[in-house]
Order: sequence, then C-alpha cells, then structure tokens
Amino acid sequence: MRWSDLRVLHPSHWLVIEAMKAHTEEGRRQLDEIAVVEMCPDGATALQRYRALHQAAPERELYFVNTEKAELEILERTWTGIRWTDAPRPAP
Repeated sequence: MRWSDLRVLHPSHWLVIEAMKAHTEEGRRQLDEIAVVEMCPDGATALQRYRALHQAAPERELYFVNTEKAELEILERTWTGIRWTDAPRPAP
C-alpha cells in the first residue's frame, strides 16, 4: 500500500507502519510499499508500541506516523560513532 492510499483508509489516525519496500533518495527514505502494523488512539501510544515492536524485532523498518501529514518526510541519519556494546571493555 502507498502513503496516499493509507491516508484515505485511515484519516487522522496514528499508525505504526512497516516499510515493506523502500529506498533512499537524496538522504530521505522513500517508502514504496507500506503495511499497517497497528492503529493507535494517540501519538504517545503509537510511540510506546513502536518502541516495543522495535525492541522485539530491530531488523524491521518500523515508523510511527500520523495520517494528517500530506507527505512522509523521513530523513536518514548516518551513525558515525561506536556503540558501547561494540567498544572494547577495560580489563577488570
């Protein structure tokens, strides 16, 4: 499903969505095919559900969005640091 179709089916709703097909174009993520994972009553609930789902399956490309927005604008961030779990730990 595309964003324009989603907006028609779920007007003024908070959703947790998954990108089924996507690509990056000029630093922005373009979602070509979207699946609705969950409908939420408000933004706080959508964020909580997103966090829980992302923690359970970090490999999934999930977003929480409001269908009142005419366009999805998802900027990609480049991670340039070292995560603590990957960094060498000092000897005890």
